[in-house]
Amino acid sequence: MRAAIEAHLGSQQIARIVYGSIVGLTLVVALDDHPPSAGVMVAWLMLTALAVALAELYSEVVGAETRERHRVTRSQLAHMLDGAAAVAFGVAFPAAFFALSVVGLIELGTAFALAKWGGLVLIGFYGYWASRFSGASVTGALLRAALVAAIGAALVVLKALLH
Repeated sequence: MRAAIEAHLGSQQIARIVYGSIVGLTLVVALDDHPPSAGVMVAWLMLTALAVALAELYSEVVGAETRERHRVTRSQLAHMLDGAAAVAFGVAFPAAFFALSVVGLIELGTAFALAKWGGLVLIGFYGYWASRFSGASVTGALLRAALVAAIGAALVVLKALLH
């Protein structure tokens, strides 16, 4: 398990997961004041994950073909698909909490709270490991993780104040 986590943390997909997580968190925060049903939230998050992943894939293909002056190869496309899947994972991450609400394990308000704070924890987790892998001490990495999570929390608080 530890080897799998270390391999994941060393992958090129982390940036895309974080990017997707920010998109998913933004959607959750935007809908919190007038929440749809849990099932609708699952559908919107999954459809948003698909749309953003396809946009990521398309932009990568167009960028590569214009930069390299030839069609993308299968290996390039496979790499791009991995990146798009990572974005989709990040966007869809909060859907798990709403799925728990769909089956009656948690209330809708709890799903929104867990989705928001779970997204912040995910972003902070990756911020911590990015800092550690770049040579920061544990304390420095914890501070960086807290800072990036605080930026996300500021989004949540700002949204709450504006509504």
